[in-house]
Amino acid sequence: MTHPVLAPGRVAVITGAASGIGLAAARRFVSLGMKVCLVDIDEDELGRARDGVAAIARSGADDLVASVTDVGDIDAVRELKDAVYERFGEVGLLMNNAVTRVGGGACENLDQWQRAVNVNLFGVINGVQTFAAAMIAQRTPCVIVNSGSKQGITNPPGNTAYNVSKAAVKTYTEGLQHELRNTQGCRVTAHLLVPGWTTTGKRAHKPGAWLPDQVIDVLLAALEQGDFYIICPDGEVTPEMDRARILWAAGDVVENRPPMSRWHPDYKQAFQKFCADGGEE
Repeated sequence: MTHPVLAPGRVAVITGAASGIGLAAARRFVSLGMKVCLVDIDEDELGRARDGVAAIARSGADDLVASVTDVGDIDAVRELKDAVYERFGEVGLLMNNAVTRVGGGACENLDQWQRAVNVNLFGVINGVQTFAAAMIAQRTPCVIVNSGSKQGITNPPGNTAYNVSKAAVKTYTEGLQHELRNTQGCRVTAHLLVPGWTTTGKRAHKPGAWLPDQVIDVLLAALEQGDFYIICPDGEVTPEMDRARILWAAGDVVENRPPMSRWHPDYKQAFQKFCADGGEE
């Protein structure tokens, strides 16, 4: 790896690190000689993750911090930042990856809506607003990775609250990168990680889904290239299919189609033809 963040001795802070993509990232980073702070709200799962990562870290537990933190609580995130800097002295990579999939439709489950927005969106905002200034002040190359979702781009029916929170993460991260690149002397870049269908948590692996390590492979390669949008395929969806779906969703606005026309019966054939033509009308 040639990216200066992915180097021995640099420090990564990963939220949602007890399982799935976050845990795969922690394992990969320590294998590169990095020091890692694993953050999660599930104490038991986090403890098991810490032990597993320590077993492959070059200096064992000395290379790790494990913090039980609710990323939706700004005071808790500030305490996390202070603890990491006290222990390691810097942060090279901040990966805002914590997520909840609670939520629901537009007219239901207000309490779940609030939880979805608090974790999925404010977990990202709290992480950035707490860590970014210190990372900029380091005057060293640093990276902020925010985990989004294709559902925040193409907006499929089923869980509007989740879609809204992830759409906001996309918009927030775009604005963040614009601000960073226009900040004098700033050596911090922001990136939007958009996984495909990935087996995470305790869900059984199914044919077609990617494993978290495959997502991390794409992430590291994209950081090497300096990509902002890191959109992962999977075993069922190719990059070409992703491109067509994203373009079609944007076309609802410019073509004045009904919202979410991909799932509208009057546009079913047109969408299928659009995809068959490779995203060209």
